[in-house]
Amino acid sequence: MFSRPSLCGTVGKLCRCGTSTTGAAAAGGTTTSPAVSALALCEARRYHEVVGDIICPSQVRGIDHIRDPRLNKGLAFTLEERQVLGIHGLQPARFKTQEEQLQLCKIAVNRYTEPLNKYLYLSDLHDRNERLFFRFLSENIEDLMPIVYTPTVGLACQRFGLIYRRPHGLFVTFNDRGHIFDVMKNWPEPNVRAICVTDGERILGLGDLGACGMGIPVGKLALYTALAGIKPHQCLPIVVDVGTNNIDLLEDPLYVGLRQKRVVGREYDDFIDEFMEAVVKRYGQNTLIQFEDFGNHNAFRFLDKYRNNYCTFNDDIQGTAAVAVAGLYASKRITGKSFKDYTFLFAGAGEAAIGIADLVVKAMVAEGVPIEEAYHKIYMVDIDGLLTTTRKVGSLDGHKVNYAKDVEPMADLEQIVSTIKPNVLIGASACAGLFTPKILRTMADNNERPVIFALSNPTSKAECTADEAYQNTDARVIFSSGSPFPPVVVGDKTYYPGQGNNAYIFPGVGLGVICTGTHHIPDDMFLIAAQELANFTEATDIERGSLYPPLASIRDVSMNIAIGVTKCAYDKGLASTYPEPQDKRKWLEDQLYNFNYECSMPVTWTWPRMPYIKTREESPLIAAIK
Repeated sequence: MFSRPSLCGTVGKLCRCGTSTTGAAAAGGTTTSPAVSALALCEARRYHEVVGDIICPSQVRGIDHIRDPRLNKGLAFTLEERQVLGIHGLQPARFKTQEEQLQLCKIAVNRYTEPLNKYLYLSDLHDRNERLFFRFLSENIEDLMPIVYTPTVGLACQRFGLIYRRPHGLFVTFNDRGHIFDVMKNWPEPNVRAICVTDGERILGLGDLGACGMGIPVGKLALYTALAGIKPHQCLPIVVDVGTNNIDLLEDPLYVGLRQKRVVGREYDDFIDEFMEAVVKRYGQNTLIQFEDFGNHNAFRFLDKYRNNYCTFNDDIQGTAAVAVAGLYASKRITGKSFKDYTFLFAGAGEAAIGIADLVVKAMVAEGVPIEEAYHKIYMVDIDGLLTTTRKVGSLDGHKVNYAKDVEPMADLEQIVSTIKPNVLIGASACAGLFTPKILRTMADNNERPVIFALSNPTSKAECTADEAYQNTDARVIFSSGSPFPPVVVGDKTYYPGQGNNAYIFPGVGLGVICTGTHHIPDDMFLIAAQELANFTEATDIERGSLYPPLASIRDVSMNIAIGVTKCAYDKGLASTYPEPQDKRKWLEDQLYNFNYECSMPVTWTWPRMPYIKTREESPLIAAIK
């Protein structure tokens, strides 16, 4: 995406007439050929000819409507539009509706068998026709979300150096320190309201991908628009490139980022501080900054550091927590138990696990459980075993200390499950196959309806498959996963396991925060989001094996979450948009992106007939010179 020159109307005239007059020529200076000058200016206006969602007709040429993906409608331009805009003859004679184009998109994407090729097709569609891309994505979310986001986006990040075509976001490198605001100014959109930023250190379960992690914020913000109707020009994907410790990437000739080891320590922290300040200086204090796929050692630090000074959240911590807790709320309708009756065991003690556990504690406190008792009901395992106050190996840094128990250390997960006898087993370890058949059978032996969540992404990193969970628990398991799994057949019944996808949560939270101008995002908003999502789950969803509503209904879920977040923002005095709307649903709907084509013609209107007034005769002006 590139900004256009400020004298757009002049450029249009130059391109049409092929002549120019420069100040240098008038002064007797050197000039370039008029044709060359016009061509150079035309080349500068190659990609986006408009910014924002309000188009100034005098600054857009006819050809811009084909070249600019925000204006392009393909063969859906009417005959009148083609003729008036001066693009008649530049397209075939066929006229199509957007619905016909959508059908062609479906045929085209289904021709590909490899998910990465589907990803590339959708990326190309995004570059050609923005409205068609987002409508196609929003109306086929069950089929296309696994392509634009996990698991295919992980492969796209791994191949980023090979498939990179044109910029969809901003790359801010460590070499730009001291000038981050200057880099931010290069993004042509003046009204960015949501930023998704990563440093690429922990992309899904794939590890350090450095600058190749750009696929994550691009995919996340595409879902902001497709699932919540946030206008795409208000979204900005960013990679802060501080290098990579991935030796394979450093030695890869196709790697597109800084070819150096990661910057750490004080220099790194100062760089992120400068980035946050530059965002606020460029776009304002209420700009939503979503942190994504930062390393575990930085994720909580930055959340704790910035949450009370900026409008920010960490999706890996808070978004994952909300969708998992929503699944736990739904599970209570099956088990008939409340949170205080559960004992929880987390396999993994990273940002996702800690985030879920913290929100579970908040949910238990909301049910009247004392906070000390809530912490006591949650056990956690990291790479060194059970978190205990007595173990000799491993650290208890940061938030881990809240979940350390005064018991004898244990390192074997099978032994831990047998000893603790948890009702809920949650995997967030990125360790494939961690939940062995023995562990699954032990959970089934100890619980009538064991709750087992295998949340690690992508699919290849899941702690167990849906089939393994059902087969080893006599189909009594209440199961959820972080990546999609195919249906499971046990006996004469087919189960459709639900995916605990963060996409249920962050688009709706983002919509509510952006529209209200919220300046800080408390955890209460994510607990509200979890409750709204759980309330949307129908009895029929649970009967078929899913703790979540179908992905096809996710836009409705996002709206309900946005309404809940909006109420919270005004109740807590966090909103800056006033007056408070009475009909919050209608107010939010009025601010959504329009996925349908709009008329490309300038708006015209009539004037009333001018009243007749007799005028005096004209007479020459004679200057009196005395």
